[in-house]
Amino acid sequence: MSINLKIEAEVIDIKSDCPKQTDIFLVDSNVWYWLTYSHSSAIPYQLKDYPSYINKVMAVQARLLWCGLSLAEIAHLVEKSEREIFSKSINPKEYRHNYPSERIKVVAEIQTMWAQVKSLAEPIEILVDEATTDLALNRFNTQLLDGYDLFMVEAMSKKGVIQILTDDGDFSTIPGFRVFTSNKNVIEVAKKHGKLIQR
Repeated sequence: MSINLKIEAEVIDIKSDCPKQTDIFLVDSNVWYWLTYSHSSAIPYQLKDYPSYINKVMAVQARLLWCGLSLAEIAHLVEKSEREIFSKSINPKEYRHNYPSERIKVVAEIQTMWAQVKSLAEPIEILVDEATTDLALNRFNTQLLDGYDLFMVEAMSKKGVIQILTDDGDFSTIPGFRVFTSNKNVIEVAKKHGKLIQR
């Protein structure tokens, strides 16, 4: 079943966009994952288009940002992937606690990935306190985001950052945001709704 996205953000196709030196992008966890994970499996465009765009951003010396919540999301994905490579029949807790040499490999992989993220981008801080949690919960009522994304949007809002580099169509439902993507479905729907822009 296709996803019925209600596009509220401006959407930019990264395959035809030229980043500007004044640009500031929060890079979503999915992009960091494909860019830095040695066993990353993705659709070919994801492995090609996002690294290519990041190279263009770096060439013009625009700013890339990371959010600490991406580490939690990436660590979860890497541990799951590594467990499935090791054995599809072992549950997550068993893998984590009963196979210490595998755990060492998972930790080393994540540390290497995160070092790459930190070498390419700068942090956008968020304090996950009661006030921020309440804001995220309120946003959950009106915007179609998962838990990690709710807090990343709060971090962006607090810093006045409106541009995100992502393959996740959920961000395209946020009014006032600019979603830089290579996701064909998001691009097609944005075009139909007059939300696909060229800079």
